Amino acid sequence: IDKFAAVMGGSLGGMQALAWSTRYPDRVGHCIVIASTPKLSAQNIAFNEVARSSILSDPEFHGGDYYAHGVKPKRGLRVARMIGHITYLSDDDMAEKFGRALRRAEGAVDEYNFNFDVEFEVESYLRYQGDKFADYFDANTYLLITRALDYFDPAKAFDGDLTRALAHTKAKYLVASFSTDWRFAPARSRELVKALLDHKRQVTYAEIDAPHGHDAFLLDDARYHNVVRAYYERIASEVGA
Repeated sequence: IDKFAAVMGGSLGGMQALAWSTRYPDRVGHCIVIASTPKLSAQNIAFNEVARSSILSDPEFHGGDYYAHGVKPKRGLRVARMIGHITYLSDDDMAEKFGRALRRAEGAVDEYNFNFDVEFEVESYLRYQGDKFADYFDANTYLLITRALDYFDPAKAFDGDLTRALAHTKAKYLVASFSTDWRFAPARSRELVKALLDHKRQVTYAEIDAPHGHDAFLLDDARYHNVVRAYYERIASEVGA
């Protein structure tokens, strides 16, 4: 394959798609960047550091050689996932899903248990997500992925100038963001769009009004799907598919 009609990704995948368009400008026809960012903010790096610290401080981590000890740092992974999952949801979405609803045992008389067991539905949800994640995901992989996120910054080699970093790109772009995504906010996508327009690149930008936060790019939202579908139809017409 000499040239790809399109390279597409969401979140970290969006960074990878952007990297393809900068590293292989002659091999990417279209670059589709969804719910992503040209670099992580200090706040995002901070969230990743807290997540990594939870894994590194787990007694079962064993310096990353946990499989040789027949264990996994599940407690650390569980907390890392809980932290991360909070950042994937919007405040409005969490309010609608959980609010302050209590998870009460059947037949409970008192409103609260007044202990450190699960009291609220949102606590139960986060623990469930953490437990499920810790069962199948690898801790070292989590550490490496979050570091890759931290390090991604195509403008770094150009004194922080994103416009210069994108000067040699040749692809056409679709950039999409979601209104309630505070992990990779729409402003970060607009920053990318501006840098591309400074070089008169062909850019389509869509900011989709969706209540689900960063996770919106993984969900079945008709407006989001229509944007992507229309763009792929355009690509298909260009390549004669």
